[in-house]
Amino acid sequence: METYIPISFLNDFIFCPRSIYFHQLYGNFNTQIYQQKPQIAGRAAHSSIDEKAYSTRKNILQGLEIYCEQYKICGKVDLFDIDSGKLTERKRQIKTIYDGYVFQVYAQYHALIEMGYAVNSIALYDITHNKNHPIPLPHENPEMQRKFENLIEQINSFDMNAAGFIPVEAKCRNCIYSNLCDYSLC
Repeated sequence: METYIPISFLNDFIFCPRSIYFHQLYGNFNTQIYQQKPQIAGRAAHSSIDEKAYSTRKNILQGLEIYCEQYKICGKVDLFDIDSGKLTERKRQIKTIYDGYVFQVYAQYHALIEMGYAVNSIALYDITHNKNHPIPLPHENPEMQRKFENLIEQINSFDMNAAGFIPVEAKCRNCIYSNLCDYSLC
């Protein structure tokens, strides 16, 4: 069986590689057992996309399941306007544009290109502030594209038990899995 990386893992891995393991451990448990207010609010803000109720226009793809053969990544696209070629990832609130956010839309971009769509622009949309944040396309930012590819290599070669993992106190303090983690600094 071929393995693939869920798009959500890109941001999670940057936060903490071990969090992916703990997320999988919870598997089909009710998310109320472990999610905190930010995750619950984010899921609620995303509900119109998940329910495909954001738009009734035929040219707006919403919640489209995608797969990128080149990078072995799968997930969903929040919004893609076929006519304009605009790819939009919705976030409840954006205080900082983290690399993980950019990598998530890069994964979506590459999958859409493989599927034959023309992606002309990318944006992160801050729902709380009703603000679009344009993101350069991967070929317009080669350094970020290299970092994206490097992250995929790191995920594919990560060993949970290997020496060298160094926890980061600020991240551990905000981690919803800190009670399970033997590396946690909390």
